[in-house]
Amino acid sequence: MKEQNEEELKQNGSEIQEETSAHSDNADKMAEQEQQTEAEVKADEAQPETAPEKEKTTEEKLQEAEEEIASLKDQLLRKIAEFDNYRKRTIKEKTELILNGGEKTVVAILPVLDDMERALTNMEKAEDVKAVVEGVKLIHKKFLDILSKQGVQPIDTKEATFDVDLHEAIAQLPAPCDEMKGKVMDCTLTGYKLNEKVIRHAQVVVGL
Repeated sequence: MKEQNEEELKQNGSEIQEETSAHSDNADKMAEQEQQTEAEVKADEAQPETAPEKEKTTEEKLQEAEEEIASLKDQLLRKIAEFDNYRKRTIKEKTELILNGGEKTVVAILPVLDDMERALTNMEKAEDVKAVVEGVKLIHKKFLDILSKQGVQPIDTKEATFDVDLHEAIAQLPAPCDEMKGKVMDCTLTGYKLNEKVIRHAQVVVGL
């Protein structure tokens, strides 16, 4: 009987000890939760409150609109001025091109004019007509070479088939043979092309 009582006392003591330990753990958890809650509250209090954005007044909105309009007006005036300067510069360049477009060609043929003047001077003193003729031929060849460098080429008419795009018929004559019908029999005025564009039609006689 005595031993049984001792065992019961031991069991009761163990249960009381376990309950005490459990209460102690719960108390620790509650204390930890309270500390965490206090820390969160302090953190929230430490954060500065965001001030609500102040709504702009009608006068402020009107002032901003006027400033934006002034800025756009200034940009527009600048663009207009730039375009006007570009237009004036373009007109000036075109005018100079029209007035002085032939400057390169004129400068190129000036040496031919010099040769002709010297030939005229020598003709007055020359006694050998053959030498004068050779000199004129050289000037003519030089002139043709200069024109060729400028893109000018004579239109070939020798036994060519009549072409209204290249030739201008000033007369028609009976052809000496069937092969010459519809072809150029004679050229009375040489035609020329400038860079493949006809600038003067060749005047020709066409065979019938």
